[in-house]
Amino acid sequence: MRNSLFIILSVSLMLTSCFDPSKPNFQYFPDMYESLAYETYAESDGFSNGVEAQIPVEGTIPRGWDPYDYPDSNEGYEMAKANLLSPIEISDYNVSEGKELYEIYCSVCHGDKGDGMGILAQREKFLGIPAYIDREITPGSIYHILMYGINAMGSHAGQVNEEERWQIAQYVMKLREESKK
Repeated sequence: MRNSLFIILSVSLMLTSCFDPSKPNFQYFPDMYESLAYETYAESDGFSNGVEAQIPVEGTIPRGWDPYDYPDSNEGYEMAKANLLSPIEISDYNVSEGKELYEIYCSVCHGDKGDGMGILAQREKFLGIPAYIDREITPGSIYHILMYGINAMGSHAGQVNEEERWQIAQYVMKLREESKK
């Protein structure tokens, strides 16, 4: 009995002797358990210029983004006009989606019929807005203009994504065909 009491007392003393409530465990890499929070592009003492390693590597492309290979120039416009083809099929669904987007983003200037007589042209806020029937356009040229803008028209790349730009191009081509009749 005395031996078992001594063993129990020794074991309990050994277990509690190393316990420190202020430091419950030894951590081999404490930064992995309690990592420091850094803000994106914040100054850092770890790099020579403060933010060097936090900037994406030059030439990298974000996942899901396809680069647009035509430059923002007259030559790029002509190349897109001649060579750029729509990756989406021509369908009633895409034309109807394009119509909705056209009414939101384009008809204010270009008009509901593509005649260049939108509400802003009627109020003379912008003059010389082209009618689609007067221009030699292709879906590629429309896409290029939506991507970069041209003359007084700014880029719409921030408002409509790639598929939506192609849908608008399909609808504009339909408007052009209807205006020729």
